[in-house]
Amino acid sequence: MIPKMSIIIAVYNVEEFLKQCLTSVLNQSLKEIEIICVNDGSQDNSLDILNEFAATDNRLIVINQENKGQGAARNSAMKVARGEYIGFVDSDDWIDLDYFQKLYETAQKYNADIACCGIVREYSSKSRIKLNIKEEKLYCSAIERYRIAEIPQKSYIYNKIYKRSELENNEIFFPEGVYFEDIYFSTRALYFLQTLVSVPKIVYHYRVNYQSTTRNMSDKKQRDQLAARKDFIHFSRKYHINCDERCYIKRKILYKCFGIPLIKIYEWKTIRRYYLFAIIPILEKRISL
Repeated sequence: MIPKMSIIIAVYNVEEFLKQCLTSVLNQSLKEIEIICVNDGSQDNSLDILNEFAATDNRLIVINQENKGQGAARNSAMKVARGEYIGFVDSDDWIDLDYFQKLYETAQKYNADIACCGIVREYSSKSRIKLNIKEEKLYCSAIERYRIAEIPQKSYIYNKIYKRSELENNEIFFPEGVYFEDIYFSTRALYFLQTLVSVPKIVYHYRVNYQSTTRNMSDKKQRDQLAARKDFIHFSRKYHINCDERCYIKRKILYKCFGIPLIKIYEWKTIRRYYLFAIIPILEKRISL
């Protein structure tokens, strides 16, 4: 029997959080699922935890490979996935027990290629809405799909499910060996998959992990982030997707003192915005063309 969902989890050195993630996925109210976990060369006890869970539930498949990065790990899982839809869960996050059932049933209701829900950022002492989905609605144009999912600013893959056949037909995979691979994937998936339905009243729980790859911005990560945004600009212009000007960042400047971020500047075509400590917006200026 073909599973309704293939749930893909890339795993790398997350022994502290992995059990909570796996428990939330294995106990989904939607039972016709397969869970494909790719251990991407972890140096901690993550592989032992995966094997322990796999021994108790044959729906969990473990792929063990040398460290190649998150994009390559997800691609390895996508190549063996059999589900009608594909969903992604990061290995330090968790989901509510009816999460995939609500996404799947709503996608079926509208025969949608993608179903999308909100995101809550989970801090150690508080929660904060990151992406708020307020209504159930079908979106059929590319610009509508980009706007409701807030692409490319919030190119999250884990708050959506995707029809597997459409990903395969359009040869949509992740670039390997780079950070911010989600931007490349989302840019193409949200364009080539023709319909998206928004699903309110469910959220993905994103753990704010200060050791994660995107929160520790090395020079390579900053270069990869800008390269991903440039790729989005090229793609959107090639396919005539007229997004808001703020999507088209020309450059980003970060000033530090003793390693502490003080001022971050984003520059668009006609806008320059300043952030204190790289996160607090303090000034916006119009600039000449």
